[in-house]
Amino acid sequence: MDTRFDELLDFPTNQTFKVMGVAHEDLPTQVVSCLQQHAPGDYTPNIKPSSKGSYHSVSISVRVTSKEHMETIYTELAKLELVRVVL
Repeated sequence: MDTRFDELLDFPTNQTFKVMGVAHEDLPTQVVSCLQQHAPGDYTPNIKPSSKGSYHSVSISVRVTSKEHMETIYTELAKLELVRVVL
């Protein structure tokens, strides 16, 4: 992944990751578990269901320290089986 995060942001910074995935009870747990591996912290996910209830969005603010750190988090979250999109 080659992004321009370093041109757009001053690190370290707080970044909200919005993860959209299948409406499954394990989705928030998997997202938080992934984040704990790459940016340990005390996370409280904000979960919103889609209008039809098929998908959930999980938003979490994370302290990122560099462009590479942010890219790693995006990449690792996208690898989760229940995840469809990471914004």
